[in-house]
Amino acid sequence: MTSNRSGQAIVVGVDGSEQSRRALRWAVLQAGLTGDVVRAVIAWEPPFTGWGADVPASGEKAMNDIASRVLAESVEKVAGAEPAVEISTAVVRGTPAQVLLSAAGEEDVVLLVVGSRGIGGFTGALLGSVGQHCAQHAPCPVLIVRGR
Repeated sequence: MTSNRSGQAIVVGVDGSEQSRRALRWAVLQAGLTGDVVRAVIAWEPPFTGWGADVPASGEKAMNDIASRVLAESVEKVAGAEPAVEISTAVVRGTPAQVLLSAAGEEDVVLLVVGSRGIGGFTGALLGSVGQHCAQHAPCPVLIVRGR
């Protein structure tokens, strides 16, 4: 793991979807070029069933644990066990758009990266509601990763 040479951070939204892993992959590659830290953030709020039928409708600890596992698995799939860049993770209760906007508002954040659409909503949509909301309201530049 490298140190944060730039003193800046790239926030990336992760939800376990392939689109969010593409966004994370892009953020990791960019951080490798700039020396920025990657902050991978996952949000959850009850009731939520997007990660499968085994997700309980209540039980905050269980929800938080599942979100932590989804986030860790996504980071491992994208960056491996020993990432070439510094990656911090955060599991936050709240609506995804608001959680990401809050994270993007930190003083050292230079970019917010999200997938074009995540695990919910309409699969045919060009842009998901979270990406659209972030693009309209973020206090920093937003990159929306689409396709390959």
